[in-house]
Amino acid sequence: MAELQFYGAVRSVTGSMHAIRRGDSEVLLECGLYQGKRKDTLKRNRHLPFDPGKLTACTLSHAHIDHSGNLPNLVKNGYKGPVYATSATCDLGRALLKDSAYIQQKDAEYWNRKNKDKAPIEPIYTEQDAREALTRFSVVDYHRRFEVAPGIHATFFDAGHILGSAATLYEIEEHGRTIRIGFTGDLGRPNHPILRDPQRMPRMDYLITESTYGNRLHEAVSSMKDRLREVVQRTADRGGRIVIPAFSVGRTQNLVYYLAELFHEGALDPLPVYVDSPLAINASKAYRDHAECYDAETEALMADGGKPFGFDLLTYTRSVEESKEINASKHPCVIISASGMCEGGRILHHLKHSVSDPKNTILIVGYQAVDTLGRRIVDEVPKLKIYGKSYPLRAEVQRMNGFSAHADRDEMASYVKNIPGLKKVFVVHGEEASSLAFQAYLEKLGLSAYVPQPLECVEL
Repeated sequence: MAELQFYGAVRSVTGSMHAIRRGDSEVLLECGLYQGKRKDTLKRNRHLPFDPGKLTACTLSHAHIDHSGNLPNLVKNGYKGPVYATSATCDLGRALLKDSAYIQQKDAEYWNRKNKDKAPIEPIYTEQDAREALTRFSVVDYHRRFEVAPGIHATFFDAGHILGSAATLYEIEEHGRTIRIGFTGDLGRPNHPILRDPQRMPRMDYLITESTYGNRLHEAVSSMKDRLREVVQRTADRGGRIVIPAFSVGRTQNLVYYLAELFHEGALDPLPVYVDSPLAINASKAYRDHAECYDAETEALMADGGKPFGFDLLTYTRSVEESKEINASKHPCVIISASGMCEGGRILHHLKHSVSDPKNTILIVGYQAVDTLGRRIVDEVPKLKIYGKSYPLRAEVQRMNGFSAHADRDEMASYVKNIPGLKKVFVVHGEEASSLAFQAYLEKLGLSAYVPQPLECVEL
């Protein structure tokens, strides 16, 4: 009997992790890091809810850390099989996992140094663990059907979320019948810059879909550049800086693309733009190297000599010294730094130097999970704790969800309802309210939908 089990990102957003079982074969769908309160994060990420040594294979929809970030821990705890992903996902994954391990080690060192009166913490995994996990990556092209485990085949389709992202069709052969299961991973938005729109998937019996924005609609993509111009110009006019927590992969490249257009058009007064993230530099190289993922507009721009990932006012910073120099400057500027949910990395240092000055703006351009610092900023909590110290929030806070690389409710629903043959849709990767709302919306459209419980196992 074929089964689905939902291990992570169920009635929550981070830590994506599910499994398909057929006989002795078990395929893990994703192995993401859970992000939230430090104590919960360490516990949930260290202790996997299954025996990694019993897995047959793992497939990866894309490289974002909430989908890929616990692969080093998986391998560290006994997983011996391959990790199947597209070429671009493998390239981005190499950069992201090494960076994740580095950040964990450095954050642990910093925490232990600043909190000597408390019990020391250890990173979940090291850079050596990350390097070992990367040896398991196995490249598979879009639209090429492959055997992922005995009796289970898979095919990747472009999900349009970030470079290399894939929605996956799994075909399970059992007792003379074929069960077809789809998994969206994270689904992108139509008409976003750089990447192709999400590709429609073929007929299937069951679908596992994300629901990050299952109860919300985004601003139109066409209006985002104008809103970005207005926020940046207003803050610069009062002598402030614009600090943007953004994922180094996907969100950062989109922001750079729009800023480049605004400066080129003369719609925005010149000011320095810093991408303070070694990871973003590596990610931007991957974007340049994988033109097979571009949409027609970006292909035309590149053919015309355009540089969508860089311009004269833009500086990418690798070193800590360069990062510190940014905070020492008193002039208006734009700072784009990771992590996107403000849970680690250099963004914490920029926020520490910026949140208490009313001239500044903190611009949130992506989803912020519950119990993250980013969510507390969105909620405009009066005092923010950063590295154990409290800072008053006096900076202006702006949120622009149109930059999100996730489809909104209507975009997801349009994608799902155009898949023929669906018997049931399993709704995951959303806060409980969002998942339940998307379930109800799909049912209004005549689809059978269900929000599983954490660790629930479903027979197909």
